[in-house]
Amino acid sequence: MSVACIEARRAGETIAQLTDVASLDHPESDSHITIFTDKTGVVKAARLLLSSVTKVLVLADRIVIKQIITSRNKVLATMEQLEKVSSFQEFVQIFSQFGNEMVEFAHLTGDRQNDLKDEKKKARMAASRAVLEKCTMMLLTASKTCLRHPDCESARINKDGVFHRMRLALEQVIEIVTDSRPNGENEVAPISIYSGIKEFKNKVEGLRENLYFLSKENLSTMLEVILEHTEDFTDSAYTSHEHREHILELSKQAKMELEQLVSVWMQAQNQKTKDLMEDLEVAILKTCQCMDELKREVHSAATSLAADLLKYHTDHMVLKALKITGVEGNLEAVAEYTCKLSEQKEQLVEMCRLLRHVSGTEPLEITCIHAEDTFQVTGPQIISAAETLALHPSSKIAKENLEVFCEAWESQLSDMSLLLREINDVFEGRRGEKRVYLSLPRPGEQAKIAKLGLELHLLTSDVDSETEKWEDQDNEIVQHGQGMSSMAYSMYLFTRGEGLLKTTQDLFHQAEIFATEGTKLASALHALSDQVHDEDKPLLLLEAEKLISMCKQLQITAKAPAQGKSATFTKVDACILKTRNVMTLLCQLLPLCCKLLRKNKVGNGCLKPAPPWKEDRIRTGTNVRTPERRVDTFGIKSLENHVTNMTFLESK
Repeated sequence: MSVACIEARRAGETIAQLTDVASLDHPESDSHITIFTDKTGVVKAARLLLSSVTKVLVLADRIVIKQIITSRNKVLATMEQLEKVSSFQEFVQIFSQFGNEMVEFAHLTGDRQNDLKDEKKKARMAASRAVLEKCTMMLLTASKTCLRHPDCESARINKDGVFHRMRLALEQVIEIVTDSRPNGENEVAPISIYSGIKEFKNKVEGLRENLYFLSKENLSTMLEVILEHTEDFTDSAYTSHEHREHILELSKQAKMELEQLVSVWMQAQNQKTKDLMEDLEVAILKTCQCMDELKREVHSAATSLAADLLKYHTDHMVLKALKITGVEGNLEAVAEYTCKLSEQKEQLVEMCRLLRHVSGTEPLEITCIHAEDTFQVTGPQIISAAETLALHPSSKIAKENLEVFCEAWESQLSDMSLLLREINDVFEGRRGEKRVYLSLPRPGEQAKIAKLGLELHLLTSDVDSETEKWEDQDNEIVQHGQGMSSMAYSMYLFTRGEGLLKTTQDLFHQAEIFATEGTKLASALHALSDQVHDEDKPLLLLEAEKLISMCKQLQITAKAPAQGKSATFTKVDACILKTRNVMTLLCQLLPLCCKLLRKNKVGNGCLKPAPPWKEDRIRTGTNVRTPERRVDTFGIKSLENHVTNMTFLESK
């Protein structure tokens, strides 16, 4: 690396010397100054510069890969120690080290994920890192449960499952960064119906330009593969009778249309008359239309099934029943509900398989495969955790362990709702490539937006840190603060072209909701002022009025009409700027309120049910922290807090 850098520096210096106008003793008299005289020398130096810079980049890439591999090896070594520990005290010490190593691994792989250009690899990396994020907390509770109940077989199975899944995820990360697989084998990804139809149509439409570029056997084989995949729908017990009949009819029609196309195609190869070419065009159009109808039908079958299943399972009744019967120690009832959970798992796995066929893009296909794996693995883990709790109904850690696995299941169901919406967006053409700020008039303005976004990001971190200091996390002020921080983070992601806010209109709507939440926070501050001493009241009321004023200004800005690129940019800039100002004030308000609450010993007087922003999050999906942020740290911060609070008493 050092040699390559020296070479690059020398090449650059050579070019600088050869092109230095000041060094010319006799500039030409016709006012055209020759920038350099030794063209051959400049060309050689430029080639050397290009070569050495390429070396630097390649070597830097290798170094990053080695860092990730080294970090992975450290994590694996610590995991082996965690598997073998026999005392709770030893586990706490090693897990603390494990947490630090996972933080390092998270940063390295997060940076690598951002650098990846291949969207498919990026999606695989995101899936692997999501597994590691969720499994880290599972590993904590599963290991604690196993330590508390060392003779419990279901607890051991539960723990082993977590370790196994983490190792697979770590291995996949290495496969992605090294672009290789064990034993040199190639990954064979199953072809989806959507991609199969797309390729088939491209071949068919290519006949307009060239009648000889492929054989009829190739075209027939492609259709056969597509129709074989439709059997996943027609053979599924969860496909409606109506959808099944339509798919079978369209499959039969597709075969007939292809036969007609091949017949006209063969004739056109022998005799290229005007009538035959017109017949060929008609056959091409009819074949493509039939394939489009087939694609539409399987999409409808998959998405309607997914919507129905997600709606049906949204109450999580089986999980709730497992928790209740587990605490009661009712083994018979637990066995009954584990059967129901297994049925639910099979339904959701089938749903993921069918959605993969119609996902529309490779990254979404990978997300569907990841979801399928998650349901396949998490289902049995919930069952083993529930069995452990039923065998030890008074065990606090066994109960906590079941909660963690149930939360992972619920989280995946929630993710499926977002995935379903994305799949529908792709199918209906509402989702394109990653956004760029085409509406921004000048590059400098893009930099301005990025700078504001970064400031917003830092402020959300500050607010999160302040809310974590509150003992009462259900306090209304904390709830509103967390909600505002979450929304501000979504706006920050928008400045990077990421997250769930897809358009400027989404951003403006988010700004309105943010301002409304700020106004509600101001009301909570007024309520708090009634409970504090008189000398503290004026300051609190003053800050509340400031907040109300800022939120009103933000609402006015967000609702103001904007036409044209320049006006839209100005509005985006103003919304983010005013959101930043509100967040700055919030950073000052939270410690002040916390101090006043302690000083005046106000109890839970500012409590109320879950705030509306949580409901908005469920309805719109725009107010939540997106997976990008959570994955960056694998949830290690909360884990470290958890480890810090662990005691021998907690393990009992």
